[in-house]
Amino acid sequence: MRKSASVNHESDRPDPADASTGARVLDLLHLSRQTFGDEALEAELLSLFDRQAAQVAARLAEPSRPGDLRSQADIAHTLKGAARAIGAFALGAAAEAYEAALRAGAPDDAALRAGLIAAIGTARAAVAARLERA
Repeated sequence: MRKSASVNHESDRPDPADASTGARVLDLLHLSRQTFGDEALEAELLSLFDRQAAQVAARLAEPSRPGDLRSQADIAHTLKGAARAIGAFALGAAAEAYEAALRAGAPDDAALRAGLIAAIGTARAAVAARLERA
């Protein structure tokens, strides 16, 4: 990583991609803008995100309890913001879809939840790869 906010991440390092779709998992230009090109800040932000995402994935993997939908929606909302902050826009979209379904009164959708957990895993793998290069 370089300290300059004007780094062209497209040319010096490929963005981590989702192996199943080939889509970028992290928007590295967005991440660089968020951290003003500061390597240490980027690593700290990604590390914090990784810990939070691990906790969210564990919480989502737990069996739902009656009346737990609001809590699950709140967790998804928090994850959505954190994902967007680091440029993990696909994860943010998955969290938003899960949150919207729960807030609309739909029962906990196992497929949406499983998709969100998978998206968390994909984002965490991209974060780990990015941190390894630091």
